[in-house]
Amino acid sequence: MPKSKVRKKVVHDRAVSASHQAPVLAPSPRWYPIVIGIVLVFGLAYIVLYYLAGDKIGFMNDLGNWNLAIGFAFLVLGLTLTVRWR
Repeated sequence: MPKSKVRKKVVHDRAVSASHQAPVLAPSPRWYPIVIGIVLVFGLAYIVLYYLAGDKIGFMNDLGNWNLAIGFAFLVLGLTLTVRWR
């Protein structure tokens, strides 16, 4: 029976492999998830308030459907913050 080929060992240079590693990022501060929650709840509350009492609040009545854009902007901001949370 023929003998199988012996594989050569690959020598890794520590300096080269260390330069290809991703940088270690520091964890997010403790207040970060609190801000995320506040922004998300504010966006949702703004949209709900617009639907329930938008015609009774002066500036909301003047803005019209732009209130939805404002509420969704806060929701998108909150989701963007969650993506960056470590």
